[in-house]
Amino acid sequence: MDPVNAPMIRHWCEAMGDTNPAYSGPDAIAPPTMLQAWTMSGLSGRTRGTHAYDELLALLDEAGYTSVVATDCEQEYLRPLRPGDEITFDSVIESVSEKKTTKLGTGYFVTTRMDVRVGTDLAGTHRFRILKYAPIRRPGRREKPPRPRPVVNRDNAGFWEGVRSRTLLIQRCTGCGTLRHPWLPGCNACGGLDWGTVEASGEGTVYSYVVMHHPPFPAFDPPYAVGLIELAEGVRMIGNVVGVPYDKVRIGLPVRLEFQDCDEELVLPVWRAREAQEVQVSQEAQEIREVQKIREVQGIQGSRETKGAGA
Repeated sequence: MDPVNAPMIRHWCEAMGDTNPAYSGPDAIAPPTMLQAWTMSGLSGRTRGTHAYDELLALLDEAGYTSVVATDCEQEYLRPLRPGDEITFDSVIESVSEKKTTKLGTGYFVTTRMDVRVGTDLAGTHRFRILKYAPIRRPGRREKPPRPRPVVNRDNAGFWEGVRSRTLLIQRCTGCGTLRHPWLPGCNACGGLDWGTVEASGEGTVYSYVVMHHPPFPAFDPPYAVGLIELAEGVRMIGNVVGVPYDKVRIGLPVRLEFQDCDEELVLPVWRAREAQEVQVSQEAQEIREVQKIREVQGIQGSRETKGAGA
């Protein structure tokens, strides 16, 4: 783990809006509530030296307690942390409750405790509690609720009118010609208030994306991919990536615009993977060629039968 350091303290204070003078200057201390931040492994995948917690969760999953919700955390502060302090910690499963029944379902409360030390001194303790539970299965089949509606206002009404007519419109400043999305009342480049529109070609690539797993909103069917699409015109917009499994979406994937009828009222722009679209077109073309060959063979056979009958 990295030692306690001034840059991280500064970033934390800026993010939290905490201007306490104790957290800056030559005698600065770290905000006590940063206790857990010094133990996090980040995105590099470094492990914390024990797999007991993962094994416990796996056992609960196998027993049918597949859902999880965080319930609360507790922290105790025993000594201030200062820049340069080297942090070590021990993490243990402190308790697993008896089986409990809650409004969410039946399951177990699992509490872990992390003891944070500087040398041999105990600096603080962090307890984190979750509920691992089996969701209540409610009888009866419910109809899938409608997809949430986009927020339409005076600034973006023209965009959604275009979508309803299956046209993807991009704003263009009439002063400097800059294209912009999302729609805004003024130009970010020159400040001009006058604008027109251009129709997007519908070609683009995946600039970035996320795969949505949780929470499972009733109107959606996770997992699914949501992409930040860079259009050929240079602007970017967000939309679902379709036509390819969610785990096959990648940055740089070519996509093409489609319009999806979510229900009788709602039309949304989505982005179909071009590779999948081209495969589909190729398959359709192959099927057409096969049908043509069959018809040609049938025509030849029919001609031979006619000649034979004439003889």
